[in-house]
Amino acid sequence: MRLRLAGAVLLSAAAYYVYLPLPTGVCEPWKLMLLDALFRSFMKASDVAHALGVCHRLHMLNQVVSWLEVIEPRPSPVLYVTDSTLGSIPTRVFQPKGGKQLKRGIIYFHGGGWALGSGRMRSYDLLCRKMAEDLDSVVMSVDYRLAPEAVFPDQYHDALEAARAFLSSQVLERYGIDPQRVCVSGDSAGGNLAAAVAQELSSDDTVTVKFKAQALVYPVLQVLDFYTPSYQQNQAVPILYRHYMARFWLEYLGADRSLEPLLLANNHSSLDQPAISASTRSKLDWTALLPPDRRKHFRPVLKETGTLGVLGVVPGLIDVRAAPLLAEQEVLGRTPKAYVMTCEFDVLRDDGLMYVRRLQDAGVSVTNDHHEDGFHGCMVFAFLPMMSRVGQKSMENYIHWLDQNL
Repeated sequence: MRLRLAGAVLLSAAAYYVYLPLPTGVCEPWKLMLLDALFRSFMKASDVAHALGVCHRLHMLNQVVSWLEVIEPRPSPVLYVTDSTLGSIPTRVFQPKGGKQLKRGIIYFHGGGWALGSGRMRSYDLLCRKMAEDLDSVVMSVDYRLAPEAVFPDQYHDALEAARAFLSSQVLERYGIDPQRVCVSGDSAGGNLAAAVAQELSSDDTVTVKFKAQALVYPVLQVLDFYTPSYQQNQAVPILYRHYMARFWLEYLGADRSLEPLLLANNHSSLDQPAISASTRSKLDWTALLPPDRRKHFRPVLKETGTLGVLGVVPGLIDVRAAPLLAEQEVLGRTPKAYVMTCEFDVLRDDGLMYVRRLQDAGVSVTNDHHEDGFHGCMVFAFLPMMSRVGQKSMENYIHWLDQNL
């Protein structure tokens, strides 16, 4: 009887910890709750280790990722899979076997808040394998440097170096890639890097081979407004909570974590900040850039006065290389046709939707693949053991778009 009672208590405690009220419409909510409970546990454990001086919280999280997810390159009957480099940047290469025709080529940047993850993780390995197999394409998954050792613009510079090497004649010839069919892609923070790289290389006349397409999966694109409708609607929806995103930004920009409350209050983008021009504000004015069905009942939060000097201490907040949504229209107009995946239950939904609108206004052909039941990170859950319907559907849509447009 005591054993049963203890079991019931433990089960109740576990259910209490796992259960989280989620909005109606989230795909397979119990799977998301379990995933969130696991992620929250790792985050809390890393915070404790950091507070005790054992290690930096990000080091512990990445160690867990290495233990659980990083796998060795394994060839298959149809693919060569090797760990190599693009320039000096570590890269996992997925190359179809056989065939004399030139292949499509995709360079991919993984997500993880510029601080976590690897292209060698099982989830990204499986995604890139499927892309290479289904598209008969060469896929190169880049391992750029991570925070806290690397801070902006290090990750951007790594992505740019890898992309320049990817587009070089030496790499294209070595792997049999068609220079007319190359794409830059990434998810979340990797989508940020992909967008920034696409902007830079599209405007660089010294680069003779240009990307034909950019495929951005729930990208993070700005850091000035933490009160977009999607930030307000989804601030407590896993797995990317609003305050997590602020922390990732501060780690990326090499800023003190004590600034988190300022970001979350929009004090860093108050109307009395002289470094933020009216032109800059217009590029993320969601009252003009979002359709009514996404603005809903939400209202902008614009502080008349804020914390002056933040932009001087953290200039990356308005650096277009860190925040691609702030690019000038003529720069956007030179970028290749685009695919932008967005998810309804994602704090970054409106970053992607505003970028779609700004690209369209600049004359770029854009496909917005919006998933009404999707959440942040869903595409990497297209495989077991955390397979979800929206994960499979989003991956299928993404690969189908690449097949039709690359």
